[in-house]
Amino acid sequence: MMKSFRIGSLFGIPIKLDLTFLLVLPLFAYLIGAQIGPVVEILNTSMNAGIDAGALTTEWWLPYVVGLTAAIGLFVGVVLHELGHSLTAQRYGFPIDSITLWLFGGIAALSEMPEDWKQEFNIAIAGPIVSVLVGIASYVLFSITPEAFSGTRFVLGYLAVLNVALAIFNMIPAFPMDGGRILRALLARGQPYAKATQQAAGIGKFFAILMGLFGLLSVNIILIGVAFFVYIAASSEAQQVTMKAAFQDVTVGDIMTPAGDLHTVEPETPISTLIQRMFTERHTGYPVIGQDISGGQRLIGLVTLSDARGIDPVERDAYTVEDVMTTDLQTISAGSDAMTAIERMQKHGIGRLLVVDSDHRAADRLHDEPPRDDDELVGLISRSDVMTAFDIVQKSGSVNPVGQPRTAD
Repeated sequence: MMKSFRIGSLFGIPIKLDLTFLLVLPLFAYLIGAQIGPVVEILNTSMNAGIDAGALTTEWWLPYVVGLTAAIGLFVGVVLHELGHSLTAQRYGFPIDSITLWLFGGIAALSEMPEDWKQEFNIAIAGPIVSVLVGIASYVLFSITPEAFSGTRFVLGYLAVLNVALAIFNMIPAFPMDGGRILRALLARGQPYAKATQQAAGIGKFFAILMGLFGLLSVNIILIGVAFFVYIAASSEAQQVTMKAAFQDVTVGDIMTPAGDLHTVEPETPISTLIQRMFTERHTGYPVIGQDISGGQRLIGLVTLSDARGIDPVERDAYTVEDVMTTDLQTISAGSDAMTAIERMQKHGIGRLLVVDSDHRAADRLHDEPPRDDDELVGLISRSDVMTAFDIVQKSGSVNPVGQPRTAD
Protein backbone atom coordinates (compact mmCIF):
# COMPACT_ATOMS: atom_id res chain seq x y z
CA MET A 1 0.00 0.00 0.00
CA MET A 2 0.96 3.64 -0.47
CA LYS A 3 0.84 6.44 2.11
CA SER A 4 -2.32 6.49 4.23
CA PHE A 5 -3.91 9.11 6.44
CA ARG A 6 -6.33 8.87 9.34
CA ILE A 7 -9.91 10.07 8.88
CA GLY A 8 -11.36 9.08 12.25
CA SER A 9 -11.92 6.10 14.53
CA LEU A 10 -14.60 3.59 15.47
CA PHE A 11 -14.61 1.77 18.81
CA GLY A 12 -11.15 3.19 19.40
CA ILE A 13 -9.78 1.72 16.15
CA PRO A 14 -8.17 4.26 13.77
CA ILE A 15 -9.76 4.35 10.31
CA LYS A 16 -7.33 5.23 7.52
CA LEU A 17 -7.55 5.91 3.80
CA ASP A 18 -4.75 4.77 1.55
CA LEU A 19 -4.02 7.04 -1.41
CA THR A 20 -5.01 4.22 -3.76
CA PHE A 21 -8.54 4.44 -2.33
CA LEU A 22 -8.82 7.98 -3.71
CA LEU A 23 -8.14 6.50 -7.13
CA VAL A 24 -10.51 3.54 -6.95
CA LEU A 25 -13.49 5.42 -5.45
CA PRO A 26 -14.12 7.63 -8.52
CA LEU A 27 -13.45 4.60 -10.74
CA PHE A 28 -16.16 2.62 -8.95
CA ALA A 29 -18.52 5.62 -9.12
CA TYR A 30 -17.97 5.82 -12.88
CA LEU A 31 -18.40 2.09 -13.48
CA ILE A 32 -21.61 1.92 -11.44
CA GLY A 33 -22.99 5.06 -13.09
CA ALA A 34 -22.14 3.79 -16.58
CA GLN A 35 -23.98 0.51 -15.93
CA ILE A 36 -27.13 1.85 -14.31
CA GLY A 37 -29.38 0.56 -17.11
CA PRO A 38 -28.26 -3.11 -16.96
CA VAL A 39 -28.14 -3.08 -13.14
CA VAL A 40 -31.66 -1.64 -12.91
CA GLU A 41 -32.86 -4.41 -15.22
CA ILE A 42 -31.25 -7.06 -12.99
CA LEU A 43 -32.72 -5.54 -9.81
CA ASN A 44 -36.19 -5.23 -11.37
CA THR A 45 -36.06 -8.85 -12.54
CA SER A 46 -34.56 -10.48 -9.45
CA MET A 47 -36.02 -8.30 -6.69
CA ASN A 48 -39.13 -6.84 -8.34
CA ALA A 49 -37.60 -3.45 -7.57
CA GLY A 50 -39.82 -1.36 -9.82
CA ILE A 51 -37.01 1.15 -10.41
CA ASP A 52 -37.50 3.63 -13.25
CA ALA A 53 -34.18 3.74 -15.10
CA GLY A 54 -35.29 6.87 -16.94
CA ALA A 55 -35.62 8.76 -13.65
CA LEU A 56 -31.93 8.08 -12.96
CA THR A 57 -30.71 9.36 -16.33
CA THR A 58 -32.67 12.60 -16.78
CA GLU A 59 -29.40 14.55 -16.49
CA TRP A 60 -25.98 13.42 -17.77
CA TRP A 61 -24.42 13.75 -14.33
CA LEU A 62 -27.18 12.03 -12.34
CA PRO A 63 -26.02 8.42 -12.96
CA TYR A 64 -22.56 9.29 -11.63
CA VAL A 65 -23.96 10.92 -8.48
CA VAL A 66 -25.97 7.75 -7.88
CA GLY A 67 -22.84 5.73 -8.69
CA LEU A 68 -20.75 7.71 -6.21
CA THR A 69 -23.38 7.23 -3.49
CA ALA A 70 -23.43 3.48 -4.13
CA ALA A 71 -19.61 3.32 -4.16
CA ILE A 72 -19.39 5.16 -0.82
CA GLY A 73 -22.06 2.84 0.61
CA LEU A 74 -20.08 -0.17 -0.63
CA PHE A 75 -16.94 0.99 1.16
CA VAL A 76 -18.93 1.71 4.31
CA GLY A 77 -19.92 -1.96 4.12
CA VAL A 78 -16.24 -2.86 3.76
CA VAL A 79 -15.41 -0.90 6.93
CA LEU A 80 -18.18 -2.72 8.80
CA HIS A 81 -16.83 -6.03 7.44
CA GLU A 82 -13.37 -5.22 8.84
CA LEU A 83 -14.92 -4.07 12.11
CA GLY A 84 -16.42 -7.54 12.41
CA HIS A 85 -12.92 -9.01 12.27
CA SER A 86 -11.47 -6.32 14.53
CA LEU A 87 -14.01 -6.38 17.36
CA THR A 88 -13.88 -10.18 17.48
CA ALA A 89 -10.08 -10.07 17.62
CA GLN A 90 -10.22 -7.50 20.42
CA ARG A 91 -12.54 -9.78 22.35
CA TYR A 92 -9.74 -12.35 22.33
CA GLY A 93 -7.20 -9.77 23.47
CA PHE A 94 -5.54 -8.97 20.12
CA PRO A 95 -5.12 -5.20 19.63
CA ILE A 96 -5.97 -3.68 16.23
CA ASP A 97 -3.53 -1.11 14.89
CA SER A 98 -5.95 0.29 12.28
CA ILE A 99 -8.46 -0.41 9.54
CA THR A 100 -7.30 0.87 6.17
CA LEU A 101 -9.35 1.30 3.00
CA TRP A 102 -7.27 0.83 -0.12
CA LEU A 103 -7.32 -0.30 -3.73
CA PHE A 104 -8.73 -3.79 -3.09
CA GLY A 105 -11.08 -3.03 -0.22
CA GLY A 106 -10.12 -2.99 3.44
CA ILE A 107 -7.46 -4.40 5.75
CA ALA A 108 -7.71 -4.79 9.52
CA ALA A 109 -4.15 -4.66 10.86
CA LEU A 110 -3.96 -7.09 13.76
CA SER A 111 -0.89 -6.64 15.94
CA GLU A 112 -0.61 -10.43 16.14
CA MET A 113 -2.38 -13.33 14.45
CA PRO A 114 -3.93 -15.93 16.79
CA GLU A 115 -2.53 -19.45 16.61
CA ASP A 116 -5.54 -20.98 18.35
CA TRP A 117 -7.67 -22.42 15.55
CA LYS A 118 -10.99 -21.57 17.25
CA GLN A 119 -9.99 -17.94 17.69
CA GLU A 120 -8.82 -17.59 14.10
CA PHE A 121 -11.98 -19.29 12.83
CA ASN A 122 -14.23 -16.91 14.75
CA ILE A 123 -12.20 -13.83 13.76
CA ALA A 124 -12.16 -14.83 10.08
CA ILE A 125 -15.84 -15.70 9.79
CA ALA A 126 -17.00 -12.56 11.62
CA GLY A 127 -16.33 -10.38 8.55
CA PRO A 128 -18.52 -12.33 6.08
CA ILE A 129 -21.25 -12.61 8.72
CA VAL A 130 -21.28 -8.81 9.10
CA SER A 131 -21.39 -8.38 5.30
CA VAL A 132 -24.44 -10.66 5.09
CA LEU A 133 -26.11 -8.70 7.90
CA VAL A 134 -25.38 -5.41 6.11
CA GLY A 135 -26.86 -6.91 2.94
CA ILE A 136 -30.01 -7.97 4.83
CA ALA A 137 -30.32 -4.53 6.45
CA SER A 138 -29.96 -2.88 3.03
CA TYR A 139 -32.67 -5.13 1.63
CA VAL A 140 -35.03 -4.31 4.52
CA LEU A 141 -34.51 -0.58 3.92
CA PHE A 142 -34.95 -1.17 0.18
CA SER A 143 -38.27 -2.97 0.72
CA ILE A 144 -39.78 -0.18 2.82
CA THR A 145 -38.59 2.66 0.55
CA PRO A 146 -41.40 3.98 -1.71
CA GLU A 147 -40.98 3.27 -5.45
CA ALA A 148 -41.05 7.00 -6.13
CA PHE A 149 -37.52 7.22 -4.71
CA SER A 150 -35.83 5.41 -7.58
CA GLY A 151 -32.29 6.57 -6.73
CA THR A 152 -32.54 5.47 -3.09
CA ARG A 153 -34.03 2.10 -4.05
CA PHE A 154 -31.26 1.58 -6.62
CA VAL A 155 -28.50 2.26 -4.07
CA LEU A 156 -30.08 0.09 -1.36
CA GLY A 157 -30.83 -2.76 -3.75
CA TYR A 158 -27.31 -2.55 -5.17
CA LEU A 159 -25.79 -2.65 -1.67
CA ALA A 160 -28.02 -5.57 -0.64
CA VAL A 161 -26.70 -7.65 -3.53
CA LEU A 162 -23.06 -6.47 -3.36
CA ASN A 163 -22.61 -7.03 0.37
CA VAL A 164 -23.87 -10.61 0.12
CA ALA A 165 -21.66 -11.10 -2.94
CA LEU A 166 -18.72 -9.67 -0.97
CA ALA A 167 -19.33 -12.22 1.79
CA ILE A 168 -19.49 -15.09 -0.71
CA PHE A 169 -16.35 -13.92 -2.53
CA ASN A 170 -14.44 -13.62 0.74
CA MET A 171 -15.34 -17.21 1.61
CA ILE A 172 -13.32 -18.54 -1.33
CA PRO A 173 -10.56 -20.65 0.31
CA ALA A 174 -7.82 -18.44 -1.15
CA PHE A 175 -5.52 -17.77 1.80
CA PRO A 176 -5.10 -15.10 3.19
CA MET A 177 -8.69 -14.13 2.32
CA ASP A 178 -11.32 -14.90 4.96
CA GLY A 179 -12.13 -18.28 3.45
CA GLY A 180 -8.43 -19.14 3.38
CA ARG A 181 -8.03 -18.22 7.05
CA ILE A 182 -11.04 -20.36 7.92
CA LEU A 183 -9.41 -23.19 5.97
CA ARG A 184 -6.14 -22.74 7.90
CA ALA A 185 -8.04 -22.78 11.18
CA LEU A 186 -9.67 -26.07 10.27
CA LEU A 187 -6.38 -27.55 9.05
CA ALA A 188 -4.67 -26.47 12.29
CA ARG A 189 -7.06 -28.56 14.39
CA GLY A 190 -4.94 -31.68 13.98
CA GLN A 191 -1.47 -30.51 12.93
CA PRO A 192 1.13 -27.79 13.65
CA TYR A 193 0.11 -24.21 12.86
CA ALA A 194 3.08 -23.68 10.52
CA LYS A 195 2.25 -26.79 8.46
CA ALA A 196 -1.41 -25.77 8.25
CA THR A 197 -0.29 -22.34 7.04
CA GLN A 198 1.89 -23.86 4.32
CA GLN A 199 -1.01 -26.01 3.11
CA ALA A 200 -3.50 -23.11 3.18
CA ALA A 201 -0.99 -20.86 1.38
CA GLY A 202 -0.51 -23.49 -1.35
CA ILE A 203 -4.26 -23.72 -1.89
CA GLY A 204 -4.49 -19.93 -1.82
CA LYS A 205 -1.84 -19.56 -4.51
CA PHE A 206 -3.67 -22.14 -6.64
CA PHE A 207 -6.90 -20.13 -6.41
CA ALA A 208 -4.93 -16.94 -7.10
CA ILE A 209 -3.67 -18.45 -10.35
CA LEU A 210 -7.24 -19.45 -11.30
CA MET A 211 -8.51 -15.94 -10.51
CA GLY A 212 -5.68 -14.43 -12.54
CA LEU A 213 -6.43 -16.61 -15.56
CA PHE A 214 -10.15 -15.84 -15.31
CA GLY A 215 -9.33 -12.15 -15.01
CA LEU A 216 -7.17 -12.32 -18.14
CA LEU A 217 -9.84 -14.15 -20.14
CA SER A 218 -12.57 -11.74 -19.01
CA VAL A 219 -10.27 -8.68 -19.21
CA ASN A 220 -11.02 -7.87 -15.57
CA ILE A 221 -8.15 -5.74 -14.28
CA ILE A 222 -9.49 -5.65 -10.71
CA LEU A 223 -9.68 -9.46 -10.51
CA ILE A 224 -6.14 -9.73 -11.89
CA GLY A 225 -4.97 -7.30 -9.20
CA VAL A 226 -6.74 -9.26 -6.46
CA ALA A 227 -5.15 -12.49 -7.73
CA PHE A 228 -1.70 -10.92 -7.66
CA PHE A 229 -2.26 -9.59 -4.15
CA VAL A 230 -3.52 -12.96 -2.85
CA TYR A 231 -0.55 -14.82 -4.34
CA ILE A 232 2.04 -12.43 -2.88
CA ALA A 233 0.29 -12.18 0.50
CA ALA A 234 -0.04 -15.97 0.80
CA SER A 235 3.65 -16.46 0.07
CA SER A 236 4.67 -13.70 2.48
CA GLU A 237 2.56 -14.88 5.42
CA ALA A 238 3.57 -18.50 4.91
CA GLN A 239 7.22 -17.48 5.06
CA GLN A 240 6.59 -15.34 8.16
CA VAL A 241 4.84 -18.15 10.02
CA THR A 242 7.52 -20.67 8.99
CA MET A 243 10.25 -18.35 10.26
CA LYS A 244 8.38 -17.81 13.53
CA ALA A 245 8.18 -21.56 14.04
CA ALA A 246 11.84 -22.04 13.11
CA PHE A 247 13.00 -19.29 15.48
CA GLN A 248 10.89 -20.37 18.43
CA ASP A 249 12.96 -19.94 21.61
CA VAL A 250 15.84 -18.46 19.55
CA THR A 251 17.26 -15.15 20.78
CA VAL A 252 19.11 -12.37 18.99
CA GLY A 253 22.26 -13.45 20.84
CA ASP A 254 22.02 -16.90 19.25
CA ILE A 255 22.28 -15.67 15.67
CA MET A 256 23.94 -12.24 15.81
CA THR A 257 27.51 -11.53 14.74
CA PRO A 258 29.36 -10.95 18.06
CA ALA A 259 31.12 -7.64 18.67
CA GLY A 260 34.51 -9.36 18.56
CA ASP A 261 33.89 -10.45 14.97
CA LEU A 262 32.52 -7.10 13.82
CA HIS A 263 34.31 -4.63 11.59
CA THR A 264 33.85 -1.16 13.06
CA VAL A 265 34.90 2.29 11.93
CA GLU A 266 35.94 5.48 13.71
CA PRO A 267 34.09 8.78 13.23
CA GLU A 268 37.15 10.57 11.76
CA THR A 269 37.63 7.97 8.99
CA PRO A 270 37.47 9.65 5.52
CA ILE A 271 34.60 8.56 3.28
CA SER A 272 37.08 7.49 0.59
CA THR A 273 38.72 5.09 3.08
CA LEU A 274 35.31 3.80 4.19
CA ILE A 275 34.29 2.97 0.64
CA GLN A 276 37.59 1.22 0.02
CA ARG A 277 37.03 -0.88 3.17
CA MET A 278 33.50 -1.73 2.02
CA PHE A 279 34.91 -2.93 -1.29
CA THR A 280 37.69 -5.08 0.20
CA GLU A 281 35.78 -6.39 3.26
CA ARG A 282 32.45 -6.82 1.42
CA HIS A 283 30.39 -5.11 4.10
CA THR A 284 27.77 -2.44 3.51
CA GLY A 285 27.31 -1.22 7.09
CA TYR A 286 29.65 -0.43 9.98
CA PRO A 287 29.02 0.49 13.61
CA VAL A 288 30.79 3.76 14.43
CA ILE A 289 32.78 3.60 17.67
CA GLY A 290 33.95 6.79 19.39
CA GLN A 291 35.46 7.73 22.71
CA ASP A 292 33.53 8.78 25.78
CA ILE A 293 34.64 11.36 28.36
CA SER A 294 36.66 8.80 30.32
CA GLY A 295 38.54 7.70 27.21
CA GLY A 296 36.66 4.45 26.78
CA GLN A 297 34.91 3.33 23.60
CA ARG A 298 31.18 3.62 23.00
CA LEU A 299 28.70 3.22 20.17
CA ILE A 300 27.88 6.58 18.57
CA GLY A 301 26.34 5.70 15.21
CA LEU A 302 26.05 3.54 12.13
CA VAL A 303 27.28 4.26 8.62
CA THR A 304 26.07 2.43 5.51
CA LEU A 305 26.89 2.35 1.83
CA SER A 306 23.86 4.52 1.06
CA ASP A 307 25.20 7.16 3.48
CA ALA A 308 28.60 7.17 1.75
CA ARG A 309 27.09 7.31 -1.73
CA GLY A 310 25.51 10.65 -0.87
CA ILE A 311 28.95 12.30 -1.07
CA ASP A 312 30.29 13.24 -4.50
CA PRO A 313 33.35 11.11 -5.42
CA VAL A 314 35.64 14.14 -5.76
CA GLU A 315 34.77 15.28 -2.22
CA ARG A 316 35.07 11.97 -0.38
CA ASP A 317 38.53 12.78 1.00
CA ALA A 318 37.17 15.95 2.60
CA TYR A 319 34.23 14.27 4.40
CA THR A 320 34.42 11.87 7.30
CA VAL A 321 32.17 9.14 8.65
CA GLU A 322 30.96 11.52 11.35
CA ASP A 323 29.56 13.83 8.66
CA VAL A 324 27.27 11.17 7.14
CA MET A 325 26.66 8.53 9.82
CA THR A 326 23.22 7.84 11.29
CA THR A 327 22.83 8.59 14.98
CA ASP A 328 19.12 7.78 15.16
CA LEU A 329 19.81 4.09 15.61
CA GLN A 330 17.55 1.08 15.77
CA THR A 331 19.00 -1.18 18.45
CA ILE A 332 17.93 -4.33 20.24
CA SER A 333 19.14 -6.37 23.20
CA ALA A 334 20.81 -9.77 22.87
CA GLY A 335 18.10 -11.42 24.96
CA SER A 336 15.26 -10.34 22.64
CA ASP A 337 13.45 -12.90 20.51
CA ALA A 338 14.90 -13.35 17.03
CA MET A 339 11.44 -12.71 15.53
CA THR A 340 11.31 -9.35 17.31
CA ALA A 341 14.48 -8.36 15.45
CA ILE A 342 13.06 -9.56 12.13
CA GLU A 343 9.81 -7.66 12.64
CA ARG A 344 11.67 -4.50 13.65
CA MET A 345 13.85 -4.62 10.54
CA GLN A 346 10.75 -5.09 8.39
CA LYS A 347 8.87 -2.29 10.16
CA HIS A 348 11.67 0.26 9.65
CA GLY A 349 12.83 -1.02 6.23
CA ILE A 350 16.42 -1.53 7.37
CA GLY A 351 18.91 -4.32 6.83
CA ARG A 352 20.56 -4.53 10.26
CA LEU A 353 20.11 -3.84 13.96
CA LEU A 354 22.85 -3.01 16.43
CA VAL A 355 22.75 -5.27 19.47
CA VAL A 356 23.47 -3.41 22.70
CA ASP A 357 23.57 -4.21 26.38
CA SER A 358 23.07 -1.64 29.12
CA ASP A 359 22.09 -1.79 32.76
CA HIS A 360 19.27 0.74 32.48
CA ARG A 361 17.49 -1.12 29.68
CA ALA A 362 15.16 -4.11 29.92
CA ALA A 363 15.92 -7.27 27.96
CA ASP A 364 13.46 -6.32 25.24
CA ARG A 365 12.81 -2.62 24.67
CA LEU A 366 9.28 -1.49 24.10
CA HIS A 367 10.29 1.82 22.46
CA ASP A 368 13.01 2.79 19.99
CA GLU A 369 15.64 4.98 21.65
CA PRO A 370 18.95 6.49 20.51
CA PRO A 371 22.09 4.95 22.02
CA ARG A 372 23.14 6.21 25.44
CA ASP A 373 26.59 6.70 26.91
CA ASP A 374 26.39 3.45 28.84
CA ASP A 375 25.29 1.35 25.86
CA GLU A 376 27.74 -1.44 25.14
CA LEU A 377 27.85 -2.82 21.60
CA VAL A 378 27.71 -6.60 21.88
CA GLY A 379 26.97 -7.50 18.28
CA LEU A 380 25.02 -6.87 15.09
CA ILE A 381 22.16 -8.79 13.54
CA SER A 382 21.52 -8.39 9.83
CA ARG A 383 19.19 -9.89 7.26
CA SER A 384 22.11 -12.05 6.15
CA ASP A 385 22.43 -13.44 9.70
CA VAL A 386 18.69 -14.13 9.80
CA MET A 387 18.53 -15.90 6.43
CA THR A 388 21.69 -17.92 7.14
CA ALA A 389 20.32 -19.02 10.51
CA PHE A 390 16.93 -19.83 8.96
CA ASP A 391 18.58 -21.98 6.30
CA ILE A 392 20.61 -23.79 8.98
CA VAL A 393 17.56 -24.43 11.16
CA GLN A 394 15.57 -25.72 8.18
CA LYS A 395 18.33 -28.11 7.10
CA SER A 396 19.79 -29.25 10.40
CA GLY A 397 17.34 -28.31 13.14
CA SER A 398 20.09 -26.50 15.05
CA VAL A 399 20.59 -22.78 15.44
CA ASN A 400 24.39 -22.87 15.33
CA PRO A 401 25.95 -26.20 14.34
CA VAL A 402 29.63 -26.63 15.18
CA GLY A 403 31.85 -25.00 12.62
CA GLN A 404 29.11 -22.91 11.03
CA PRO A 405 30.39 -19.34 10.71
CA ARG A 406 28.23 -16.27 11.12
CA THR A 407 28.41 -13.38 8.69
CA ALA A 408 27.30 -9.77 8.72
CA ASP A 409 26.63 -7.70 5.65
